[in-house]
Formats: sequence, C-alpha cells, structure tokens
Amino acid sequence: MQLFVKDLTVIDFSYLCPIRGMVGESWIVDVLLDGDLDEQNMVLDFAKVKRTIKRTIDDVADHRLLIPTACGEARWQQQGDRVWMDFSSQQGDIHLACPSQAFALIPSEIIDFESVNKFLQQALKQTLPANVEGISLTLRNEMHDAPYYHYSHGLKKHDGNCQRIAHGHRSPVTVFENGVAAPKWDEYWAKRWNDIYLATVEDQVVVGSLSLSPQTVVSDETHFGFHYQTPQGDFQLAMPKECCDILPHDTTVELLADYMAQTLSEKVPSSGFKVIAYEGVGKGAIASRTAYNTAD
Repeated sequence: MQLFVKDLTVIDFSYLCPIRGMVGESWIVDVLLDGDLDEQNMVLDFAKVKRTIKRTIDDVADHRLLIPTACGEARWQQQGDRVWMDFSSQQGDIHLACPSQAFALIPSEIIDFESVNKFLQQALKQTLPANVEGISLTLRNEMHDAPYYHYSHGLKKHDGNCQRIAHGHRSPVTVFENGVAAPKWDEYWAKRWNDIYLATVEDQVVVGSLSLSPQTVVSDETHFGFHYQTPQGDFQLAMPKECCDILPHDTTVELLADYMAQTLSEKVPSSGFKVIAYEGVGKGAIASRTAYNTAD
C-alpha cells in the first residue's frame, strides 16, 4: 500500500555552487510512503506525516546554507558548535564563521535534487514506524509565469531560523505600472537580484574585523563584511562585492516589496507602482507607490 502527500513542505535555503556562488532556493517536497496497514488500517496517520516527516526535513535543511562537502572548492573546520567555511566560486570566494546549525553538510560534489534527496532520506530513516517499509521524496521547483530571482539573506531581528545569516529563497515578482502589468520591471528585478546576497547596511562591517578561518585572505577592496549577534549565536560573512546589494533597512519581504516600489517610483516619478513580491512559495507582500504630482 502507498500513501502520498503533495506539497508536504517547502524548504527555503541557500547553497554554495562553484559556478554561481551563493544561491537562494525554495523547493517543494512531495512524499510517497510504502508499507503495510497498521492497527488503524493506515500506512501512517496524515497528522504524523506532517508532524514527524515535515519536522525532520525542516530541522535538517530548512533555513540553512547547504554545503557540498565533497566539492574541491569547499574547505571547512569545526570546533565545538562553531564552523568556519571557505568556498571558492567563479563569482569570488565566500567565507563564513557561524554556529553549526547555520549549515547542512551534504556529502556530494554539487547541491541538486538528487544529493539533497539522499541526505533527507538518511535523516528520515529513524523516524518512521515499523510498518512503513520505504519512503520516496520528490523535490521540485514551483513553476512561475512571472520572472523570478534567487536571493540569500539573514534577519537578525527574527525570533526563528530566519536569523541565520545565509539562507534564501527563489521568488517571483510582479509589477504593475499605473494599474497595468509591467513585465519589463519584473525582468529588471529578476536580473538585478539574480543570485544576490541582500544585506542591511547596519550589519556591514570592515572585513578585517571578522574572525574568519586562519587561511582566509580577503580585503575590503573585493568583499563586503557582515556581522551580527542573535539568540542562536554569532554570525559572520564575507561576500564578493559584485554578489551583494546593500539596502538601508532589513530584508524582510515586506520591506523588499516596499523598496522595489520606492525604487521604481524614483525612476519614473510620473507613474504609480504596485509590487507583488514573494518570499519563496505561496507567501509574500504587496507594496504600492502613487505617482508624484509633476505639475508646475
């Protein structure tokens, strides 16, 4: 007997890629269970599927930075609960010093559906009752009609896992100019924020103040430094400048939507704008700006 659950959860995370650098992603998870019926004549109660399987997946991968530990470009070391991570990519070198819970170490050369699927299944092996003989996962992207971007960020004021400095999302955006869909502005943001790290200026520090791994060679000429403290610990990051967009405020989706609307309003003062910005799958924020009065 088989039991399935579509859209069990969404994993919002970032990963390191030797070509693209740091990439924000949002993957939908579908689950298929194989097994015999239990005393309730069920393979597994749907409530337990959500409580046990979803929680395990969320605990080991969601809002983390996924590292392909078999990749020759990844170098990491751990002392106690602290991890130092160095990664080389075609976009520049990336350096982090964070609590271990900020990372998921994937024993693979690349981060893709297959490698993460194997990692998750390994984590799930001990969570299922005896009558469940097998579990299959399908990881997939949401299909988008609108353009989308991949961004990574951290929210130090968040009281949950969003405070981790390098997690991310794959997010569509739809812009209306004077009440009419404006795909050119959708494309503008998709290009501007493609594989970007979105930071807030109050978290920016000089690179030399960071406590990175001893072998790190990095300067303020090539990198931006970011550092903050949260209840989960001390988070430090050095990112190539070309991969960053530093904003004057936090990077919650509410403020991102407002920032996009304000930016477009400044570009075209005579137009009114409405921005529908997503944070991953099925959630987001809407912000609007009215046209300025340009009459003399």
